[in-house]
Amino acid sequence: MKFDFTSPAKISPILLTILLVLFTGLFTLGSFHFGLTFSLLVFIILIGIPFAFSIMFYPRFGILVLLIAAYFIMWVLRMGINFPLGTLMDGIELLLIIGLFISQKQNPNWEIFKNPISYMILIWIAYNLFMFLNPVAESRLAWVYTIRALAMVMLTYFIFMAQIKTVSFIRIIIKVWIGLAFFAALYAFKQEHFGFFAFEERSIDDPLLRSLLFIDGRWRKFSIFSEPVAFAYNMVTASILCIVLMLNQMKTYKKVILGFLVLFFLLTMLYSGTRGAYPLLPIAIFMLAILKFNFKILIASSIALVFFLLLIFVPTSNQHIKRFQTAFRPSDDASFNVRKINQKKIQPYIQSHPFGGGLGATGTWGRRFSPNSYLASFPPDSGYVRTAVELGYVGMFIFCTLMFVILKTGIKNYFEIKDPELKNYCLAMLLIVFALNIGNYPQEAFVQFPSSIYFYLAVALLNVTWLLDKQQQKRQLLT
Repeated sequence: MKFDFTSPAKISPILLTILLVLFTGLFTLGSFHFGLTFSLLVFIILIGIPFAFSIMFYPRFGILVLLIAAYFIMWVLRMGINFPLGTLMDGIELLLIIGLFISQKQNPNWEIFKNPISYMILIWIAYNLFMFLNPVAESRLAWVYTIRALAMVMLTYFIFMAQIKTVSFIRIIIKVWIGLAFFAALYAFKQEHFGFFAFEERSIDDPLLRSLLFIDGRWRKFSIFSEPVAFAYNMVTASILCIVLMLNQMKTYKKVILGFLVLFFLLTMLYSGTRGAYPLLPIAIFMLAILKFNFKILIASSIALVFFLLLIFVPTSNQHIKRFQTAFRPSDDASFNVRKINQKKIQPYIQSHPFGGGLGATGTWGRRFSPNSYLASFPPDSGYVRTAVELGYVGMFIFCTLMFVILKTGIKNYFEIKDPELKNYCLAMLLIVFALNIGNYPQEAFVQFPSSIYFYLAVALLNVTWLLDKQQQKRQLLT
């Protein structure tokens, strides 16, 4: 007899009572003989197994779990909880991938993956896998640790593509996204005006870390994220999302709420002290004015431009605004000049290594697995520079082609979509992808949670909105 997970057999009250009595007796005996460890193990099994099955067989639930967990994982790690949370994230992603294959076996629909973005993502993953054979690489173990996160995160694109099937679910995702961003902004506001919690102070009790976070007599705020950069970039993407949503048809009070959220996100973004994030919103607004060219957008963009110009040039004693102004005067920024010098030094290495120095050769994994190598001490400070150093100019070409294909497909889909709501969602995702690509030059925009997950969510929604619109158009033609 074949068991059907979707329609479990009915259990009679008598049988259920017998099972509960047996379980209670066994649990009591086990706890008495083996102590707290046994009780904890049973609890994990009882909670973990149903949770795992829910993620596999109810993908909407699994996707929401992944999106929420991506926001809070670094916060929980900062608390000092001794648990492999990174492995837990990998497990959630793996369960979603298994669920994807199960759903495809039951209702095959591989056509949705036949698009330029999917092909380029597969090429990029294959290239990174091939880099295990890079003869120049100092450490194969660094490749193992890096590819684990990179490949699993990129595969979430296919999960989102297959399992986001309705407009209503997109609405839920966007509400969750904005709600999580609001919580993060509130948390940063608390850090700025009421200080850090004790566990946060312990987590930054390191001389090197303090030198990066304590600047001009003020602490850079990181909210619930791993670092100020991740926090700032998430505030920018949430602001872009709210601004584009305001262009949709909705009640006035909802637009007022979204407008307040934009201002609040931008205010708390200043607490991060991340210069690389400051130009991203003006750039996104400029792109918005090009894509959605009309009189109202032109006026709103002009007002926003005047506001940003005032912020850039107005004399002020406020340290947050002063730091904001230096982002638009890079020659006056000492850290920017240091990055320029480092990038100039590494150019000969990039030019002489077409496949780079190996995945994971720089940064944390480089210092851990090959501390004496030339690249271990190199600070990439930029997503594009890291790609060029670790994967060579061949990898850089493939990566840039991938980003070009994503943006080109997004623009094409935006102009083809007829439904106003889906068109609006596509535009929001397109601007977020565009802004993060620009932000990937001064900083690393795609490597930290939750940006690594939400970036591929945005990429997937560029196609999902287009597919849903085509389905709507087909239904209208049939009726």
